[in-house]
Amino acid sequence: MARRPLPSILSTGSAQIARSRELARTAADSATDVLHPLITITRGLRRLASAGRRRWAETPRDKRGPLLFLVASLILVVALVPYGPLLAVITLMAAAAWQGRDRTPPAPEGPDESQIQRLQVLYEALVPYFSTADDPAPLYAHGGDWETVFPTQEFDDSGRVALLVIRYPAFFPDGEAAPRARIEQLLAAKSGRGREYLFVWDEEGNELTLSVLSPLPTDFAAQRFVTAPGETVLGFTDPSRVQRTLPLAHGEDRRDVPPVVWRTGIRSTEPHLLAVGQPGSGTSTLLRSIALQALQHGDVLVIEGGSTGEYACLAGRDGVLGVEVGLAGALAALEWAVHETERRLIAANRARQAGDPPPDETRHPLWILLDRPTAFTHLADTDGRKDPQSLLQVPLRHGRAVGVTVVVAEQFDALDSLSEAVRQHTRARVALGPASKQQLEAVLGAPPHTTPVDHTPPGRGYARLGSGPVHRLQVPATPDPYDDATSDAQRQAVLDLLPPRSTPADTETLPPVPAEVVLTKPVDTSAEAANATGAEAANATGAEPVAADAVGAEQVSGAGG
Repeated sequence: MARRPLPSILSTGSAQIARSRELARTAADSATDVLHPLITITRGLRRLASAGRRRWAETPRDKRGPLLFLVASLILVVALVPYGPLLAVITLMAAAAWQGRDRTPPAPEGPDESQIQRLQVLYEALVPYFSTADDPAPLYAHGGDWETVFPTQEFDDSGRVALLVIRYPAFFPDGEAAPRARIEQLLAAKSGRGREYLFVWDEEGNELTLSVLSPLPTDFAAQRFVTAPGETVLGFTDPSRVQRTLPLAHGEDRRDVPPVVWRTGIRSTEPHLLAVGQPGSGTSTLLRSIALQALQHGDVLVIEGGSTGEYACLAGRDGVLGVEVGLAGALAALEWAVHETERRLIAANRARQAGDPPPDETRHPLWILLDRPTAFTHLADTDGRKDPQSLLQVPLRHGRAVGVTVVVAEQFDALDSLSEAVRQHTRARVALGPASKQQLEAVLGAPPHTTPVDHTPPGRGYARLGSGPVHRLQVPATPDPYDDATSDAQRQAVLDLLPPRSTPADTETLPPVPAEVVLTKPVDTSAEAANATGAEAANATGAEPVAADAVGAEQVSGAGG
């Protein structure tokens, strides 16, 4: 028997349910406005009935009979008087309306004494910046009236400023960054530290709007995000900054949260990412979150310079090509990544010359994640080896065309040790942890739109994709599941996202080679053939020809594939 289709309310998703709830809420509000008089009279009748029951319960038993006789006499008189019942009903309705009125005390109009004092302090603090000696009608003057320059003000429950509109004179240089930064720093200090403030400058109307931003949620654990291939969720931001939301599981509930989505691939304008932060700010958490998302559609190569074992949970998993923590392993892995990038470029170039679509192997994503690569610089100098960062130039310059993405995480104090290729080709930037505006501007390329705070939770910071706006960012909680300090819920959330373990090489059973398959053309490993292949790679990448030993390694890798 054929199954009946689900009702439309169950098949159209959460968007229709949200719209239905909004329509129902709007209809309920409209009905409440229309039926407000009836609701008030009903509330009053209920209060009058309650008062009558209390009066009857408080009356002694020996006086209840005379009371009933008195009430019956009054009802008889009202019934006999002309228009008595009508007047009685009108009187009862009026009494019910009076008893059912809203008795909530009205909110005080305007600020109270403490709030007025705060506004006066703000006004006096702005006088040196918004006044000149030769102004005939100054808006700001010592002992002046703050009401003329603060047309709108709101306060929170603690009495501190939550919203403030400030008028300033037209001669103030609001188009320059330095004067604006001084005003923002002053207002943040006088309005209360420990909060994030958003400043919106209306240069045309000479108005500055100060508002307090609510803290971003920090209790979202790692999970599968509803994204397309090539999209990576870096974290979550303010609802007013992006036009997209993602449904996320929050315990047993689901909430729609605005994400910061980073798009990679051949059409991306910011194919590589640089994350910078202080120790303990959450850069390793960000790399783990990116790795778990990347393993859904591609392969991951992890190189850790800190040697803290933050990525041990990824070792041996399907799709994880390696987790290297030593200098020798890092150099070998990056040399393989260079050869793999060149091999993909050669294959894609041959396909384009033949008029064919790019091979699937060139479109399979390859992620190279490096945590603190500058830690290998000193070791490489000591051992007389090359710096692993020098091997990133080919993946950074040509990786976008063949699905190779590089993500680098480093600390603020080691930014100067990053190579020029890393700083130049990582157009997607993330800054986590407490930092000054100068540090944030040096990393992001633009100052943040809010005032940074001194104390932030792990994974809290800012993100900027290319030349776009600066977003507040909160990275989803993706801790090391092998860390004893991790909670059970977050540990299980990460373990559920890890792919299964790969089959060890010594236990794999290779299929037998059919007898009819013969090698018709031997592999030419001569130096001339290697140099020819290196020249072809140079034509595809625009780089120098590849050495013979490097191409030989590439041929071995291709044969093994």
